[in-house]
Order: sequence, then structure tokens, then C-alpha cells
Amino acid sequence: MSASIGWHDIEAARRRIAPFAHCTPVHTSRLLDAACGARVFLKCENFQRTGSFKFRGATNAMAALDPAVRKRGVIADSSGNHAQALALAACLHQTVATLVMPEGANPAKVEATRGYGAAVVFCPPTHDGRRDAVARLIAETRASYVSPHDDPLVIAGQATAACELIEAVDRLDAILVPVGGGGLLAGTLLAVRHLAPKAQVVACEPAGADDAARSLETGHRITDFVPHTVADGLRTPLGEIPFEILSRDRPDRFVLVDEDEILTAMRFIWERTKLVIEPSSAVAVAPLLFGKLDLPAGRIGVLVSGGNVDLEPLFATMRGAP
Repeated sequence: MSASIGWHDIEAARRRIAPFAHCTPVHTSRLLDAACGARVFLKCENFQRTGSFKFRGATNAMAALDPAVRKRGVIADSSGNHAQALALAACLHQTVATLVMPEGANPAKVEATRGYGAAVVFCPPTHDGRRDAVARLIAETRASYVSPHDDPLVIAGQATAACELIEAVDRLDAILVPVGGGGLLAGTLLAVRHLAPKAQVVACEPAGADDAARSLETGHRITDFVPHTVADGLRTPLGEIPFEILSRDRPDRFVLVDEDEILTAMRFIWERTKLVIEPSSAVAVAPLLFGKLDLPAGRIGVLVSGGNVDLEPLFATMRGAP
């Protein structure tokens, strides 16, 4: 696989997804600015279709498929957001999707994926478990595999979120990006280096799933690990193509946040800005709230990756359920 993704690929992605994807809003908050000591701009992909940025990449990959190939359907493995995105993209392109999801996946994301018309197949919550299930299904169905992050078309699609943020907000000093499989981070790097080369790109990762930081530090991709984080969207190992891109066009810095910091940041955003974000999004907010960035007060963009949260436990508690 190659990480050869040019600016023309990102421009093509913008054209392909334009009929389907939302240009999501950028929100600000006086209270958030005061807490962070900076001017913060939240690129709200929680308002994207299917509730996350993943719809961008899935739709670009789907639209680029040869119609005859697309007719045979698509398959992917995902903890939830890519699953929902590909399910809807398949529906909009009048084909079928089968999603391999790990046992214990967020129930809300599972039900949403089914709600978009996709079939869900569960697998063990490991890298090998996902790989084996996908291989078996491809052999059985001849459907096309659409990776959550190891696909140039997916990465080019994810890059469009950063493009919109840069166009909406002048003179950004830094952009904070959560990293799991690395598709959003890789796409953001490509967009920022072209459109706003003076802006820093900050990769934000849970301390309990820090394989991307360790992969770049050691020079080889780490896949054999068990993640321990509430940020379920960031439990996926760093992909091969994102690793290649990040090794070449390195983020300006990596920041790790612990579980308490993630939950505190998520609660702050819910309470103070009234935006529903998921833990994976909070990973990119926490460094600001907890002073983990040695950045002068400036203009900081945050890619709010999604807002798909299982609210049932909260409402069960409110109802007094055991």
C-alpha cells in the first residue's frame, strides 16, 4: 500500500462528497476560551451525517468505486463510527454493507449501523479477530473492503474536514486531532501542510491506547496491544498508510491524556457549550483544559470527531434502574 495522496485527491474527494456530506459548523465558547487561555474553534463533526467525520471518507471511497464493483456490496471492520458511515454511504449508493464489529461495541452504534440497513457480524475485540472475520466474509461474498483508515480514498475524504475548518477560520496557530487508526490525523496533516503550513498539528491520544505515539517513537507500527480507554473510537491500531504518512509528515507534537481528563473534558463541553460529543472527541479537548500544550495563547482549532454516545446508562440511572 502507498501513502501517495496528493492535493488533487483531496480536491476530488470534496467534489465527490459534496452532494452527500454536510459542511459542519464551527462553534466557539467564551467559557471554553477562558478555561483554556486561548481562542478555540470547534469543528463540529458531531453534526455530520451519522454523527462523525467518518461519513466523509466512507462516502468518498463508495462514490469512487466502479458501479459494477459497488453493486457486489462493501465490507468493513469498525468499532462503530465507520460502520455507521459506510452503512449510510452504501444505502445512498443503493448497495449493501456488512460491518464486522467487535464484541462489546457501543450498543448505540451497533443499532444505528443496523438502522442504516447494514448487516452486523461480531468478532473478538482484537486486531486478528477483525482481520480474520473480514477475510472470511470477503471470500464468501466478493464484496469490496473499505478500510476505516488504510485507504487513500478514505484518508482524502477525512482531510476535507480540516479543509473546511481552515477556510472558515483565519490564521489558526494549531489544530488538535484525536488519533486512533490515524485516517483523520493523516488527512489533516496533508490538508494543513497545503493550506496552512504555519499551523501546528497536534495529535491527541488516550494514554491507555497510545500505540500511535509509540509507533512513531520506535519506528515500527505497533498492533499487538490491548487498549484500555473509554474512547472506543480510538482503540483501533494505527493503520499502515497513516503510519507511512505520519512517519514522513510528522505531527508537530503528540499529547497523551488519561481517562479522568477525557471524561472531565467531555463533561465540560456538554455542560458549558451544550454540544454532545463522544469520549474520542474529548481526547482533543482535554489537552487544552489541562494545560498540556506549551503553546502561546492563540487561535486553536479542534476537530470534534463525533458525537455518538450510548445514553442508555445515563437514562437508566435517571430512572432509578439498578
